[in-house]
Formats: sequence, C-alpha cells, structure tokens
Amino acid sequence: MSQQQQPIRYGDAFNGQGDLGAKPVAPADAAMMQAAGTVVLGKTEKGAAASTMQPAAAKNERAGFVGHDQGSDIAGDQGVAISETHVPGRRIITESNGDQVVGKYSAAAPLAPPSMAEEGADGITIGEALEAAALAAGRKQVDWSDAAAVQAAEIRASERTTTAPGGVGAAGQSAATLNSRTSGSEDKIKLADVLTDANEKIARDKAATKREAEGVVKQTITVRDHRVCFQTHKPSLTV
Repeated sequence: MSQQQQPIRYGDAFNGQGDLGAKPVAPADAAMMQAAGTVVLGKTEKGAAASTMQPAAAKNERAGFVGHDQGSDIAGDQGVAISETHVPGRRIITESNGDQVVGKYSAAAPLAPPSMAEEGADGITIGEALEAAALAAGRKQVDWSDAAAVQAAEIRASERTTTAPGGVGAAGQSAATLNSRTSGSEDKIKLADVLTDANEKIARDKAATKREAEGVVKQTITVRDHRVCFQTHKPSLTV
C-alpha cells in the first residue's frame, strides 16, 4: 500500500481556486461544516461538503499533514457558512468556507410549510443542537462561560427554572469546577465529554426552531476562534 505523499487540498476535493484551494482539508473545518449542516438540515446530506471533507481530513490527519484540532486560517478568520434558499418544492443549499463556495446542491423542501418548520416541525431538538456544538468545538476545555451556555440551553429545552440534577447543565458546571482546579491541560474535561448524547441527558428535550438551534451552537462555541454561520432565505416565487 503506497503512503500518502501529499495532503488532500481543497483544490483536490472541490476544484477550489485561490488561497483556499491550496489549503489541506483540516479536521476542524470538517467538524464545523458538519455542525452547520446538522442545524440547518437536521443531518449531513449525501453529497454535502461535510461528507467530502470528513474522509479527506481523516486521511490528512492519519498521514500527519494536519493535527486533530487543526483548521484552516480562512475558516478561523471568516468562518464556514451554510445558506438555504427556498424555491417552489425545493431548497437550494450553498456551503462556503470563507468566501469560497465548496458545495451547492438542491434538496426536497420540508413537507411542512416554512412557517411550521421555523416553529420546530422539521427541526432538531436543543439537545441535538448541543451535540452539533460538540462537533465544532468538542476538544475545547470546559470553562465557566461554556457551563453557563450549556445550562441556559438545558433550561430552555426542559422549560425548568433551575438546573436539573444529573443533567447536562450540571455536568457542565462540574466540569468547569474541576478544570479550574486542574493544572494539566490534557487532564481537563472537554466539551465533547459533556455534550455527547446531550439529547438523552435532557429530560424534556423540546424541538427547536432553526433560530434557537443556531443560537445554541453559536453561544456554545462563541469563545472559539472559528465561527459557524447560517442563513435562510424566504421562499422565492421563481426558480
């Protein structure tokens, strides 16, 4: 079996041009794109940019061309973005890393009208939005701001006024406390440790509107340099 001699670059995976085309596909970029797709679409669609980026980034990491937490400077400075434009019977999905489009495809429109989907009829739960945040920033060490964001999301989901004992919010607070008393960075608890299976840890995990889901992801990873952006356009009268 021949060893991988060169990293898989964006130009190889997406025929990208310019600065992005020369960059190796990196794990952090792939994770952010998957997180954005989870929030906007509810899953990683076949043919979506994340489905190409993830295996490419994994190969680059195994070959030693990128580190596990590495992302491109373009994603770090400008973020990754997924926009959704509704047309009759279809929706057009455009995925970008910085200002470079890396994916554009159409998918069937949700069965529910956009107004109903906005109310959560075709969305994901708040717990699943937290899991999406773990994809984008799972290696980050939990601090007090993370714990507060997770706690706020759990309270919104469960419609309680306090943190549930044994819930994901309590786990976040415990992790932040332990991390504040731990000196070695490798021994500190990461967001992925707290947020994995978050939807199962929330007693009443309600469906979230896309705006709520986007807010959960953005608030939870706000302390990270990388940004995940979302945009949904109103239905168009013409194709």
